[in-house]
Amino acid sequence: MAGGWLTTHVLDTARGCPAAGVRIMLYRVGGNSHRKIAEAVTNADGRTDAPILPEGAFRTGTYELVFCAGDYLRATGQVREGVLFLDEVPIRFGMAEEAHYHVPLLLSPFGYSTYRGS
Repeated sequence: MAGGWLTTHVLDTARGCPAAGVRIMLYRVGGNSHRKIAEAVTNADGRTDAPILPEGAFRTGTYELVFCAGDYLRATGQVREGVLFLDEVPIRFGMAEEAHYHVPLLLSPFGYSTYRGS
């Protein structure tokens, strides 16, 4: 059986392009604890340069990706300073088997969506 790994990417649906420069943190969640296990920044294609959770570090369980959307939206001029509708976007999900999981973020200043990709 092949090991598992996790990838992600960010698409800017308002501008119709990959979202470069988005900081992403990955946390392992268990009970009442959050433990940061990885951090990456998206490249020009809106993807991380390597899996955010590579095969050797993969464990089944509950995880949370936190996307620093507010910093990106400010940097691209899509929102003004002050209180943002979307700032940090957390996505909590479970990985129950050793497989490739892909959790993308489709982002605009006033909404987002995600899915289990391939």
